[in-house]
Amino acid sequence: MATGQLFSRTTQALFYNYKQLPIQRMLDFDFLCGRETPSVAGIINPGSEGFQKLFFGQEEIAIPVHASIEAACAAHPTADVFINFASFRSAAASSMSALKQPTVRVVAIIAEGVPESDTKQLIAYARANNKVVIGPATVGGIQAGAFKIGDTAGTIDNIIHCKLYRPGSVGFVSKSGGMSNELYNTIGRVSDGIYEGIAIGGDVFPGSTLSDHVLRFNNIPQVKMIVVLGELGGRDEYSLVEALKQGKVTKPVVAWVSGTCARLFKSEVQFGHAGAKSGGEMESAQAKNQALKDAGAVVPTSYEALEAAIKETFDKLVEEGKIMPVKEITPPPIPEDLNSAIKSGKVRAPTHIISTISDDRGEEPCYAGVPMSSIVEKGFGVGDVISLLWFKRSLPRYCTQFIEICIMLCADHGPCVSGAHNTIVTARAGKDLVSSLVSGLLTIGPRFGGAIDDAARYFKDAHDRGLTPYEFVENMKKKGIRVPGIGHRIKNRDNKDKRVELLQKFARTHFPSVKYMEYAVQVEAYTLTKANNLVLNVDGAIGSLFLDLLAGSGMFTKQEIDEIVEIGYLNGLFVLARSIGLIGHTFDQKRLKQPLYRHPWEDVLYTK
Repeated sequence: MATGQLFSRTTQALFYNYKQLPIQRMLDFDFLCGRETPSVAGIINPGSEGFQKLFFGQEEIAIPVHASIEAACAAHPTADVFINFASFRSAAASSMSALKQPTVRVVAIIAEGVPESDTKQLIAYARANNKVVIGPATVGGIQAGAFKIGDTAGTIDNIIHCKLYRPGSVGFVSKSGGMSNELYNTIGRVSDGIYEGIAIGGDVFPGSTLSDHVLRFNNIPQVKMIVVLGELGGRDEYSLVEALKQGKVTKPVVAWVSGTCARLFKSEVQFGHAGAKSGGEMESAQAKNQALKDAGAVVPTSYEALEAAIKETFDKLVEEGKIMPVKEITPPPIPEDLNSAIKSGKVRAPTHIISTISDDRGEEPCYAGVPMSSIVEKGFGVGDVISLLWFKRSLPRYCTQFIEICIMLCADHGPCVSGAHNTIVTARAGKDLVSSLVSGLLTIGPRFGGAIDDAARYFKDAHDRGLTPYEFVENMKKKGIRVPGIGHRIKNRDNKDKRVELLQKFARTHFPSVKYMEYAVQVEAYTLTKANNLVLNVDGAIGSLFLDLLAGSGMFTKQEIDEIVEIGYLNGLFVLARSIGLIGHTFDQKRLKQPLYRHPWEDVLYTK
């Protein structure tokens, strides 16, 4: 492996399996370091394409999302680092696919639990093709002031505290990602900081070893000293011992192997990493520390003494003139995300939407404060749900039953009415369900099904002002307004609408008061003296009875009733009900595989 520097200020990566936080942390690090271009060139989300919006400093940017590794590599040929956030189940396959791409040079595998046999295949392929694998089970790596992988070094505050926004003189490599963060802090306190840091991962077979990276650091002129943090288990550290003995490493090495406490246990102990398990004396922390010391590394007497050993080695290099003091810079402030700023109480921001009818933030959705489980357990029906979502209160059962009856009675009125006709024509044109439904709904208005609100409004106004049916009808006539809720193309005095009769019967049986309905019946009696078809239609029946429901329930103020009528609640009932029928007509036409509709010539009057 050897060679030299892995990353630079122009390095770009492809990020596999979208994770918002680690990508944003990479971009924040880029901005902190003063990079001109983001380090994430593209995102790979198998099966999906598009863009993901993230921040590069104050600016919001769109990062391309690709459906495959091949497509991403073709679109971003200069992105030579592959950061793999796939699960352990697919990490090996996706990593091998990336390694086989000619543009990919480094693959970092974050997942723990990748099968050892798969890892061995990745290692063999990488070595045969002069590529680098970091991990599995790694947090990644970082080149200070240039590039970092995923969550390496943690938060921006920690990165600033560890001086990682600009390069130092120390090359650092460890097995543990968590301990690497600790050592970045330590090295930042007692030296000019990290130049490059790598966590190789805690698995038994890491894609690259401690000695691989130490030898690489030895070839990087900017790295003046090397810090190594190993751990008990395995024999990786002995390859570093051999490299030291053979003189392959010419720079000072400060090393410590963790796990010396293992001897205090009577039986063999498995520490956090898969590879952190001593398989014999040679794999103990004590034996490794002694071997490193004998080979020429600076090895302290304990982990607590590691900081002093690093400081002493660094100070000596400064005295010898091998390290020149780094000029400190002030990194730019990273704009804080709005959500975190709001949570911390630093800012307040206006909301964009107000909702009073439902809430999905808790353990389960709530309708007007009533949990979904309670709605189901209490046996609520569609009428109860409408009462909660439309009226924000739980209405008495007779009210919700009336709502359900209205929906049932208005669900459909045959294929010849305008709404159904439009839906049928649209469905036969091969359009989808939503398009067919909407084409029918768009016909609802003053002339078709949309007169419920107007009927309620005019009946209420006339009743409350004490107008007689004669005065009401004649006043409407003078204004040139047809009485909403009165009149039918088919029904008449001798063939009244059965739906109206059913609604009236239910109301007289269950409603405390039906004063508005009775007024509408009186209006009908007068209009029938003018024409045989000026009967109370279903719009007028629902409009007047809904007024009785609202007034008689005692749960609404006069102002609330007026508002309900004005907003269009009652027409909402017709829209909801008729949607059931229009959907049915759509399915019916598609089930029957009906062809495109063309209106017959003989049904058109062609005239000049």
